[in-house]
Amino acid sequence: MTRIPFLDLSRHVAALRPELDAAVAEVLDAGRFVGGEPVECFEQEFAAWVGADHAVGVASGTDAVELALRSVGVGAGDEVITVANTCVPTIVGIEGSGATPVLVDADPVSMTIDPELLASAITERTAAIVPVHLYGRCADMDAVLAVAAQHRLKVVEDCAQAHGATWRSRKAGTMGDVAAFSFYPTKNVGALGDAGAVVTSDAKVAAEAAALRSYGEVERYESTRHGTNSRLDTLQAALLSVKLRHVDEWRERRREIAALYTEALAQTSLTPPADPEGGTHVYHLYVVAVPDRDRFRAALLDSGVETLVHYPRAVHEHPAYRDIRRSGSLAVSEQLAESVVSLPLYAELEGDEAANVADALGRAITW
Repeated sequence: MTRIPFLDLSRHVAALRPELDAAVAEVLDAGRFVGGEPVECFEQEFAAWVGADHAVGVASGTDAVELALRSVGVGAGDEVITVANTCVPTIVGIEGSGATPVLVDADPVSMTIDPELLASAITERTAAIVPVHLYGRCADMDAVLAVAAQHRLKVVEDCAQAHGATWRSRKAGTMGDVAAFSFYPTKNVGALGDAGAVVTSDAKVAAEAAALRSYGEVERYESTRHGTNSRLDTLQAALLSVKLRHVDEWRERRREIAALYTEALAQTSLTPPADPEGGTHVYHLYVVAVPDRDRFRAALLDSGVETLVHYPRAVHEHPAYRDIRRSGSLAVSEQLAESVVSLPLYAELEGDEAANVADALGRAITW
């Protein structure tokens, strides 16, 4: 039996190896490893690709959340509302800004933040909302932005899993005040290590993020605010510029594979992920909720198909976050944590492998 890996980054690197090697060689030859032209070039390229005016490279997606919040004035004493169905780095970024995270539940269909729950979570200390564009699909940004405008709150988009996704023809990262992107190696645009970016069309916010990422400096050896060290490595920037040239074709390949899986699920009781109305899903992950997850995953593994779970715990179910502030029931997020399964989906998945996953889905679903 041929094993179909959930993800194989070695294939991804092999397909780009000549371009990546050339990018590495250029950085080595130049002899500058922090800052410089590769960082500036990637920042400009990525901002243009997203459709924003500015991108500020930082060390990770988690740092991007923290610095995005800090760059719009969020800090100690503030509360920030986000969703319980997310990865812990979202929460770590909020905590890093000095603010207190407050959880609300997810919408059962989109699996992203339920905007109808936002108003009841707002207090006099609420400063911002962090909607998480999860699995490659945007949250309902019209509704989120409406609540934010009514209560004069900042909106920081967590776009770690949504490179290129759209909501009503607007790209992820262009709808809020500022956005945080991750370039962790598994992302649709992934570095060969940790990396991230703060994206905005507000020049003042971009300048603040740029200062905060480098000790609060506005000039060398002149720190005007308390900052940190969170710079995008020169080498990673050069590698990301290579990746960015291919991301649109990778997105289309992901959507082709997703369509194959969706067709296979059409005759079952499971609800496949789909494009939001007027928008596009970029399928960073292809996630379905399954009543009997363990049996489903075991059946797929018997057919050689590896799966993963994103995520097996809602935020408040982690030992470190059992006392995290929350607003209302988080039952949907808890149910998702018990039922979601991620299927193999990446641009380098061979056609016969994708077809075998689709066939295995039919055999694995017996209800």
